[in-house]
Amino acid sequence: MEQNTVENKNDFSRDWVSSSRFLFYVMIFCSLAFLLGASYKLYQHRYKGKPEVAVPENTLYNPKYK
Repeated sequence: MEQNTVENKNDFSRDWVSSSRFLFYVMIFCSLAFLLGASYKLYQHRYKGKPEVAVPENTLYNPKYK
């Protein structure tokens, strides 16, 4: 009695070459997605310049009194 076994060549856990390649591409994609997301968030909260602030004259470095 001869047993014929059919091996599944697309098994993720047995073929470490294709699984490591797949995990490498997933890691690259996740890293790029994180980098782009972080860059966009930093761009949204960027420094928009020096605001015009009304400073009372009596609180200046050389205060002006009445």
